[in-house]
Amino acid sequence: MKYLMFIRASEQYRGENIPAGLLDAMGRLVEEGFQTGVLKDTAGLQDSSQGFRIRSRGGKLQTTDGPFTEAKEVIGGYALVELKSPEDAREFARRFMELHRVHWPEFDGECEVRPLEDM
Repeated sequence: MKYLMFIRASEQYRGENIPAGLLDAMGRLVEEGFQTGVLKDTAGLQDSSQGFRIRSRGGKLQTTDGPFTEAKEVIGGYALVELKSPEDAREFARRFMELHRVHWPEFDGECEVRPLEDM
């Protein structure tokens, strides 16, 4: 089953230097994920000032350009993975967040995991 995992945190972290230990550990996790075929795609996202939102409300479309100052948290990156079970997805996300806990203990964020609809 495929899962979309995305990391959500305050945009304030975009201005901070990511610890080298976390970058190294993430590089190993990503390399392992691609080699085993579990990881299908992943990327960090640019600052929300580079983005926009289009909303449908009351039969009309509304466009809002970033930055999204009203948002307490923004999505900072994503990973598309293919795993055998929800438990495997939970473990992969736990490993990902454990790297943050160990190498950047000041980081305050979350990884949301959602299974993709079968089409």
